[in-house]
This record gives sequence, C-alpha cells and structure tokens, in this order.
Amino acid sequence: MAAGDGVDVVHSEDVDQNDENTPHPMSFTLPVLQVVREAQQQHGLRHGDMQRYRQYCARRLRRIRKSLHFPQGYRNKVQPKKITEEILTDVRYLYLPLMEAERAWAYSLQLKSEANTEPRKRFHMVNRLKKSVQHTEVLQALCDSDKCDALTQLEVQAYCAWMKATLQFEMDHWKAAIELFTSAKTIYEKLASTFVDELKDVYLQRVNEISPNIRYCAYNIGDESAINDLMEMRLKSGQEDGLTNRLDELIEKTREKQASSLLEVTWRGRTVPIKNEKVRVFLLSLQESETHITDASTIDSKLSVYESLLKELIDAQQCLKDDLRDDPLFKALQRGQVTEEKVPNMIYLHTYLTYLRQTKTAERNLLMAESLKTNLRTARPEEGKKLTKPQDLARLYDIIIQNLAEVSSLPGLEYDDDLQQDINTQIVSYKAFRCSYIAQTYAAAKKWRETLALCERTLKYAQEALASLAGSRKVKSTQTVEMQSSLEDLVREVEGMKYSCHASSILDTQSEVATPAASKTSIPLSERLDEYIEDPNVTTKKPNLTQFPPSFEPVPCKPLFFDVALSLVEFPSLEDKLQTQKAATGGLTGIMKGWLWGGKKK
Repeated sequence: MAAGDGVDVVHSEDVDQNDENTPHPMSFTLPVLQVVREAQQQHGLRHGDMQRYRQYCARRLRRIRKSLHFPQGYRNKVQPKKITEEILTDVRYLYLPLMEAERAWAYSLQLKSEANTEPRKRFHMVNRLKKSVQHTEVLQALCDSDKCDALTQLEVQAYCAWMKATLQFEMDHWKAAIELFTSAKTIYEKLASTFVDELKDVYLQRVNEISPNIRYCAYNIGDESAINDLMEMRLKSGQEDGLTNRLDELIEKTREKQASSLLEVTWRGRTVPIKNEKVRVFLLSLQESETHITDASTIDSKLSVYESLLKELIDAQQCLKDDLRDDPLFKALQRGQVTEEKVPNMIYLHTYLTYLRQTKTAERNLLMAESLKTNLRTARPEEGKKLTKPQDLARLYDIIIQNLAEVSSLPGLEYDDDLQQDINTQIVSYKAFRCSYIAQTYAAAKKWRETLALCERTLKYAQEALASLAGSRKVKSTQTVEMQSSLEDLVREVEGMKYSCHASSILDTQSEVATPAASKTSIPLSERLDEYIEDPNVTTKKPNLTQFPPSFEPVPCKPLFFDVALSLVEFPSLEDKLQTQKAATGGLTGIMKGWLWGGKKK
C-alpha cells in the first residue's frame, strides 16, 4: 500500500495452505463508521467547520487515486471511471465512493447553514444529498460482493440507510425517513452488542444520534406522545444543530397550544390575569422545568435546564416590558419611586417575572457552586476541570447576594413582611458562606489575623441565620431544612478552622524567633558561631564562612626611640664650603647677572 493514501485499514487474504493452487477470493474489511468518525473529528466537524471537512475529503480522494494509479482523466479532459467488482483488487477502491459521499454530505450541511439567509441554497443542498446517496449506493453495490466480509457489508448497509433517511428527513418524507432510520438503528445496535472495545461506544453514539430523529418523525406522523420524549432529548443534548433547532420550534409550538388554557397566575395571595402569549408559554415551561430538574441525574443536565429556562424568561420579561413602555407609573417605579397605592396587575406580573429571574439565577449559581466544591480540596481535579480556588466560590456567593438584594426593592413587595424576612434570612446565610471562603483565601496566604476576624464574622452570620430559621412559624420546606443543615455544618467547620488558624499563627511566630531567615543575612559564619541558624548556603559551592579579603583594623603604633648621645657628637666644620659659595657669587653684579642672564651651570 502506498504511503501517502491516508488509509490505515488492512485487508486480509484467505489462502489455503494445504492446496496452494486453489484460488480463494480476497476478503476486505472497511470499518465505515470508525473511519468516518475519526476523519470528522480530526478535520473540522468538532468545531462545525463543514468547509474544512469537505476540502479534506477532496484532498484524500486525490491522494487515493494517485496511489492507485486510477485517475479520472487528464489535465484538459475528464473521463470518469466506474469502479466495478473486477477492478476491486485493493481495499482503497472502497474508500473512493465513501469519501465522495462524505464530501457531498459535508457540502450539503454547509449549504444548509447558509440557507437561513439565502433560501435558494436549499435546493442545492437537497441535490448534494441526493449525490451523496448515489455514492453510498455505489459503495453498497461493491460491498455486496464476495470480496468484502460480513462486518463491512452490515456497516455499509447501515451507513447507506442513514444517508437515505437523512435525505428523506430534509424533504419532510416522514414515513420513509422513520423506516430508514429504524433500519440503521437496528443494525448499529446489533453491531454494538457484538463488540466490547471502543467500537461499541462508536456504534452506541450513532444510535443516540438517530433516536431523536425517529421520535421527531413519529411526532410528525401523528404520535402525540413523542413530544415528551423530544423535550427530554432536547434538554439532555447541549449541542446546536439542525435537528435541535427543529425541536425548539416544535416544543415552542406545542407549548403555545397548551398555554391557551393558562389564563391567570396566583402568587403571594394575589391572582393576576395573563394576556401576553409569551408569558403564558414561559409559565408553562416553568412548570415543566421543575420536573426536569428533579429527574436530572447530573449537575450539568440541571444547569442545562436552568439555562434554557432563563433564556425563555428573559424573552418573556422583555415582551412584557415592551407592553408597559408607555405606562407612567411603571416608568416612575423603574426610577426608584415608591408608591403607597396598589400596583396594577401588569406591573405586578412584571414584578413576578423579575422575582423569578433573580431567584432562578441564584439557584443556578448555587448549582455551579456545588459543582466547584467537588474540586476545591482535591489534589487532582476531575479530568477537563481545573482546581477550584476559594475566591471563585466567594465570587459566586457575592452574585447570589446581589440577586436576592434586588428582590427586596421590587414594586409591590414593600409591605410583604414574610417575603422580606425570607429574603433577609437567605442573604445572611449566603453572607456566612461568602465570609468562610474569603477566610480560606486569607488562610492560604497565611494572614492569620484577617482569617480569625473573618471566622468570627462567619459565625456571627451563621448564628443569626439559624436563629431566624428557628424562629420562623411557617412550615419548614425541604430547602429550609437543607439550608439549616448546611449552616450547622458550616459552624462546625469554621470553629475548627478558627482553632487551626490560631495554632498555625503561634507556630509561625515561634519558627520566626527560633530560626531567623539565614538566607537573607550577609553575616559570615565566623562572626555568628554562638547562634544556631539553619543556613542552607553553608553546603553550597560558595559558602559564606568568613570575610575575604579581611577588612582593615587599627593597630598600635611603634614606640619612639630618643638618641641621648646626640649632644656629644662632634660634627665636621662646614665653613670652607660656605666661603667658596660666597666667592662664587661675586657681589651685587654677580647677583644681577645671575638673575637677568643666568649663570653658568657647574
């Protein structure tokens, strides 16, 4: 096999060792789904780049044709060649129709994304899907021969059924699409039950991708029960594609039909009529989301429900706000003015939606905090997640406190004492959690005084919240019981941290007194022999043992010796030399001569 064809699947030849003269056909193996999935993940589909994947398929086709010496004509003339069973002597021939089908399919997805703004491209998209189906039929005809093994034939059959079902699905032929999708799903399920290795996961992943298409086709045929399954599938899937967009439109239409019976809502003892259709749809979705959150098994799935719910809530609130744009009382309340009159129903409904937005955002942030707590004290965080810092959680609780603080100032809730007390209790509780994580941040920096002060503040907030919860006369809900239990655990944890912080501060003080930082001193070892200091510099190649060169030191001067015999010494007479000198000068003229013209040098 050539090195540049990019094919990594081997084929085997069944040769009878007993009878070498008996010809036996070759048996090719082509794991279609595995090859396609690896190519898609490595060349653009992971990021939704269909053009990049299409270009990769074109380059791979050119490499395979070149390695097989199977060109499609010359430079100036194209002569397409068909692959027949007689030509099929290498497994690489099977890659040609497979890559051509993938190229046409990728081009159709690219055109589908562009058809949102250019409707004419939808016709081109359908034609490319038809071309992809033609290439898969050629591949299936080649694999139906005796030259391919049973596994390859099943995989190609499922791949061909899936491609045909995709075409029928885009053309809104629901009955034909559901039959083909079901056939492909059945084959992939059988193949998944055969393998144990990673191939099983590949097949099961394709089964999970086909299931929403089947339920969507069933709903369009007339199965009303399929809408519940579609809602669950949409909530579990976090990705955005063509099917999820269709599911969103279908779910919205279904809720609009159900919302026609929702005429009013009761909150805090007051019943408010609902005239806005968008608000009706959201309130219906709110009822369903509570069930989905309860049934969700993981935190990520719950967060997905909250994200979709908050998105609908923002749209409904904005729609209601547009209706109240010209209301002077609403404008005055938005500016912070307080009225003693009873607010109208429309404004009270807007207050209810704002309350839901703040509380649901707080619940979402609490779930995010629970997710971050799993990696807070672990040495090795989960795969794909980073280690959580205490300041991250403190920031989340700060946002929760801000959300709840805005609820207290909403119009229509100023005189609701029970709600104000509940909100204040929650704010104090979350302040206790925030202070505890800020204390952990200071403890990590070994700022013990600040840590002890924050621990005392945490205990103060926690005890205040517990007293408020214990003094409440209302029936305790599940959320209240969980909050009370969390605060009690927090009190025990903070008390332990306070004593640990106190002990750590004492140990740090003693260590600083007992072993000063020798690495920061420049005093040589010879001058501090009476002090015990663990100096790591002593064991290095250049230890600071003594000062070299030594510094200058003052020393006593030498004693003076007086010569007592000097007065008894007779010195020779020097008069003769003095007389000779006077004669040489020659009087006044000699002096002037020597001064003006200089004298002769002897």
